[in-house]
Amino acid sequence: MNRNRRSLEHALAGVAFGALALGSQAMAADMPLKAPHLRPAFDWSGFYLGGHVGYGGGSFGPGTNPLPLQGVFFPHSITGLIGGYQAGYNFQLPNNLVLGAEADVSFLSTLDRPRLDHPRLAPAPFNTSFDYIATVRGRVGYAFGTLLPYVTGGVAWARTRVDVNDVDGSLLSERGHAPLGWTAGIGIEYAADAKWSAKVEYGYIDLGARTYGLADVSLPDVAIDPKVHTVKLGLNYRIWDGPGSATSGDYVIKPPTPPASRDWNVHAQTTLISQGYPSFRSPYQGSNSLPGAGRVRETWTVGAFLGWRLWDGGEFYFGPELAQGFGIGGTLGLAGFSNGEAQKGGAEYPRFRAQRYFFRQTFGLGGEQEEVADAANQLPGKRDIDRVTVTVGRFAVGDFFDGNSYAKDPRVDFMNWSMWASAAYDFPADLPGFTRGAVVELNRKDWAVRAGLFQVPSAPNSDVLTFKTGGAVVEFEERHTVFDQPGKLRLGIFANRGNTGNYRNALAISAADPALDINNVMSDIQRQNFKYGFYVNAEQQLMKDVGLFARASWNDGRNQILSFTDIDRSVAAGLSVKGSYWGRPSDTFGLGGAINGLSGGHRDFLAAGGLGLLIGDGRLNYSNERILETYYAYAIDKNFTLTADYQLITNPAYNADRGPVHVFSGRFHGEF
Repeated sequence: MNRNRRSLEHALAGVAFGALALGSQAMAADMPLKAPHLRPAFDWSGFYLGGHVGYGGGSFGPGTNPLPLQGVFFPHSITGLIGGYQAGYNFQLPNNLVLGAEADVSFLSTLDRPRLDHPRLAPAPFNTSFDYIATVRGRVGYAFGTLLPYVTGGVAWARTRVDVNDVDGSLLSERGHAPLGWTAGIGIEYAADAKWSAKVEYGYIDLGARTYGLADVSLPDVAIDPKVHTVKLGLNYRIWDGPGSATSGDYVIKPPTPPASRDWNVHAQTTLISQGYPSFRSPYQGSNSLPGAGRVRETWTVGAFLGWRLWDGGEFYFGPELAQGFGIGGTLGLAGFSNGEAQKGGAEYPRFRAQRYFFRQTFGLGGEQEEVADAANQLPGKRDIDRVTVTVGRFAVGDFFDGNSYAKDPRVDFMNWSMWASAAYDFPADLPGFTRGAVVELNRKDWAVRAGLFQVPSAPNSDVLTFKTGGAVVEFEERHTVFDQPGKLRLGIFANRGNTGNYRNALAISAADPALDINNVMSDIQRQNFKYGFYVNAEQQLMKDVGLFARASWNDGRNQILSFTDIDRSVAAGLSVKGSYWGRPSDTFGLGGAINGLSGGHRDFLAAGGLGLLIGDGRLNYSNERILETYYAYAIDKNFTLTADYQLITNPAYNADRGPVHVFSGRFHGEF
């Protein structure tokens, strides 16, 4: 835990957000005129912050067994896709020469699971990888107005690691080092408007050779000599224009800067959640149990949302994300898990994923129009209320289905999985909760119907999405008013076809031969099976800034859960109140509860020692899992919110022998 905290603090120390507004420049028309010098049409001088994404490759040297990291659109490599942050300063001279300095840090992708699990990739006694790569560089360029080609070079360092594997391929030990080296590169940057600029940059990094001693694990020493090539696309935001001018003369005329475009937008978020619980009653526990001794864990995510309008009605969105940290208990031991930001598995250092990339085409059907606000995954403008929208790409199913104004986003409202989602809907997703597919929506003023078809994981709890099987959902949304107060009702039906095992079949085989492990039996009988069900989702405003929500969901419970969590029946309801009633209109108070249950076959499987996606105590004294959650979100300003959250979870993982568990959380969230 301490190591995770230190790494989190180290990563956070390199990140800054926000923008400073400058006062308008004083006019100097009444000053004595002495051969005035005009500032160039665009001046690059000033401090900036930004982010980047890209792709890298290279080598650690011969015989180093590098781990294959995801390239997604490109081949796997020693870095895979990369993402991170940069900060710097430019100073433009009168002759248009631009001098600057920049520091950046890049984080790497997750493992390329299909490659890692390939039968021809034999397990190695050790593997090498990076945790991060950082540089501090000088930049020299020449400004052609809003275009800046440049060269760059400086020092580089990274944390390299050697993971020693046990005979079964599991991690036995790891050792790391932060070698210092050098970097050089070339790039070109374009100023899109007065504040935003975009760049593309090639870089070469040489970190020098180092020998790792492995004699303590009876392995020969290994020489690591990292050499990396990267190509990065970056966005920078100028937070301060710096000195008044780089030109000479008594005064400067600074012409108006170009306006921002409505055909693209940039948004970002960061969320840090610290969550823990004191020790609770735990007479026994299994491999998937929430530990009885108290725990504290943190999760941290940073994501960007970039949108481009390609043509009238056609839009493309890209949402890269960095995620770090762990859910309490390793995101195990609770069916209604307590942290919606906790992925199934975690990372000590931030890991990069291209979480969203999708194309959206809207076909207006004419008639009345509505205003569309500028927001994440939403470009500003107007659109027909009557319309057909088609979306294709990678996204979260919850981006389009099972929405709710009061309980939907664990970054701003309820954190428990049973509160922000219809928990018995086993929506298709990889480990962080995303899939690839297509959604079609027909929208009218008082109702909408939408349908989606998605990839599902190749097996329960797999990070590999497959085209061989699929999941589908259809949702009808009705909008109404009750005593002039708006409300919505959503009805959804869903079905998944995936590589799963049947609970009753596994129990029958295990009963016939008690020497067999029931989890091995379940793995052996996995084949293409269906899971189907429904959800009902309602929200109703009672009065201004006060609203109720309720959800109910059910699935057939015959076969293993594929993606979400071990819940076959769930009901949840709650209340949300804005702080306008006590003089804090941007604050929010929430109170809600949920009851989760299992099918008969599912509970018998767990009682026989079976393991689910998140739960499995080895035995089971079954009772419904009951959850109470309350939170208060305090708005620091228009961008930042601090939340205190409490959850009482009775019968964790449906086990009346264990618990109750008191979970306390603090959440810091920023939106831009």
